[in-house]
Amino acid sequence: MLNNIRQIFPRIIRPTMMLTNIRSSTSNADKSPVSANVPSGLWKLGKLNHIAVAVPDLDQASSFFKNILQAKSVSGAVPQKEDGVYTVFVELDNMKIELVHPLGDDSPVANFLKKNHSGGIHHICIEVDNLEAAIKEIREQHIRTLNDKIEIGAHGKPVMFLHPKDCDGILIELEQA
Repeated sequence: MLNNIRQIFPRIIRPTMMLTNIRSSTSNADKSPVSANVPSGLWKLGKLNHIAVAVPDLDQASSFFKNILQAKSVSGAVPQKEDGVYTVFVELDNMKIELVHPLGDDSPVANFLKKNHSGGIHHICIEVDNLEAAIKEIREQHIRTLNDKIEIGAHGKPVMFLHPKDCDGILIELEQA
């Protein structure tokens, strides 16, 4: 478990810095071809809300964050039946870590853990100020979503997942801010 955490935290800093650098650019010449075609002003990418980590042992992972790392708070396990997972939220000063564990054998997280026995980063969640506009524009850029319609996520807010094959291998959850 500790080795997984050591691997996760260096990875948190780099993507956040990259997202900040990409979004702070104002010249179309500096933007990637995809972001250069997104009209400005319709929606805005916000802060990193959480990083979801698939864990094979939810109690052990929760205990690690609570007792060893002394996280600000660690919630109890909550079944998310519609998503096929249990979730535990670990609150840090500037964001959350969502521990996810399968709720049954058909869970997408069960499949993830079959490939990654010791667990690992499952997805990142980024807030947007206008989810509907963001999804419309993203789909126009030929980025697939995992669902046809916006759903309510574990925080009780509207969310949409972007297909990892269209996002450089990263499963991205967009959440209405």
